[in-house]
Amino acid sequence: MTRRFLMVHGVAHRRPREHWLWWLTEELRRRGEQALYPQFPAPERPSVDEWVELLHAELAQLGDRERVVVCHSLGCALWLRAARDLPAELRVDRVLLVSPLGAQAFTAENGNEEFRIGGVDREALAAGRVRVVVSATDPYAPVDPRGWSAGVDCDVLPDAGHITPAEGYGPWPGVLDWCLDERTPVAGHAER
Repeated sequence: MTRRFLMVHGVAHRRPREHWLWWLTEELRRRGEQALYPQFPAPERPSVDEWVELLHAELAQLGDRERVVVCHSLGCALWLRAARDLPAELRVDRVLLVSPLGAQAFTAENGNEEFRIGGVDREALAAGRVRVVVSATDPYAPVDPRGWSAGVDCDVLPDAGHITPAEGYGPWPGVLDWCLDERTPVAGHAER
């Protein structure tokens, strides 16, 4: 085992078995990798402070081998916010940000305003490779995902919505391929 993975979910997420994060965690474990998939507290009304506290605790569990973080939706905003202030011992080697949220997604109604970020600090995100995966049909995505993610690898899926089970993203070999080889673009087709 040379790598350790941490999955960071989004709002209203209670680790459903049909979600690609669940599938990915199980596939990595089947291959002998250590993969953590914690349940963040109060996912319907997330608190930045509580989520950052759990994130730090989970990062400490990753040890000193290659450390990889995979985020979805609000989990991306959490990572973007928390990465700026991580102590050196909690920094990671690479990050995958799937369906990051655009400014229009942060509202009082959604209960996630405190997760809003002012900008992306590429240097803080990871010591190595950062990849962003967005969908051209995601109603929550940044208006210009390629501009938002300047300086990082970016895959734009043509018609994947918010990249959830509702859009067919349960088993998703493309995301597993990236986890196993960081040079691999994330293929847009999930198994259906």
